[in-house]
Amino acid sequence: MLVAIIALVLGAALYVMNMLGVNINANVIFSVGVLVVGFVMLIKGADLFVEGASKIAAKFKIPLIVIGLTIVAMGTSAPEAAISISASFQDAAAISIGNAVGSNIMNILLILGVSALITNLKIKPNTLKFEIPFVVVITAVLLLLGWIGGGLDKIDGVIMLLLFAAFLVYLFYLAKKGDDSSADDVPELTEKDKLPILIIITLIGLVSIVLGSDLTVSAAKNIAQTIGIDDRTISLTVVAFGTSLPELITCIAASLKKKSDIAIGNIIGSNIFNILFVVGLASVFSPSVMPYGQAFIIDTIVAIAAAVILGLLVLRKKELSRIGGVIMLVAYAVYFAYIFVGPSLFPGVVQ
Repeated sequence: MLVAIIALVLGAALYVMNMLGVNINANVIFSVGVLVVGFVMLIKGADLFVEGASKIAAKFKIPLIVIGLTIVAMGTSAPEAAISISASFQDAAAISIGNAVGSNIMNILLILGVSALITNLKIKPNTLKFEIPFVVVITAVLLLLGWIGGGLDKIDGVIMLLLFAAFLVYLFYLAKKGDDSSADDVPELTEKDKLPILIIITLIGLVSIVLGSDLTVSAAKNIAQTIGIDDRTISLTVVAFGTSLPELITCIAASLKKKSDIAIGNIIGSNIFNILFVVGLASVFSPSVMPYGQAFIIDTIVAIAAAVILGLLVLRKKELSRIGGVIMLVAYAVYFAYIFVGPSLFPGVVQ
């Protein structure tokens, strides 16, 4: 099903590009195929890594809530982290930053927008009071770090990872107060789970993540160069969509099962991980300063605005209604159009 969804979306994208007059040659089609393989390896690799590592931790009697807040949570952000780190080593900083920022915009405006059309999405009090404002603050921190220094260096990465550590402390505080929802995602340990097999599963997942990220970045760069668009555009759209697929599937499934109260919390948690964990790690591991172009300043402001819009839409009734979903989808459509039209309308700004 996952392969079918990715192939369908990318096939539709190829059709639209062809309709717009973009030359779709054999090189582009091959790169799209590699991109599909890369996405599948990333997502399935993350699943295998989380399953294996979680069960290994459970065998050593580590509490489920600790596993849920660390291995599972970080494992689900592994595709974004792997792509951003891989891109930083392939001289593609635009993909490193665009992947995280694009995923955050897409998570809120597109994924929550679509989910809200299925059913009203309720929000937990902690998410509204603390986590949404925290997303706004850390995205503003990313904007300031990138704007002031003209790029993100290792010190900036350390700052973000320290904020990430503070967020983990907050999660453990919630867990001690009785919010153990993070443990729900931990794979259940059975008698058939032998340690050697679990180690092999974990290693297969890790290798799949690494190879999948390399394939994805290489294919994305090749597509961008072939059809004449920049790395930023491909990362904010195609790459961001691919790494956001797990969140999309999870939120839609939760909405259909009437478990919508977890949808907004999961998306906000994912966005926090993307900014602090993904960009933080990429900045630390990057061999050089990752340039923070003028266009990314606008994209980051849009990411802040998306979180603010979400907060305002859920503030009164403590839920995201279908009307709110429509507003968010319209906002994303406007932003999506800006990504492609912006360079021609504002050549001195969007570059």
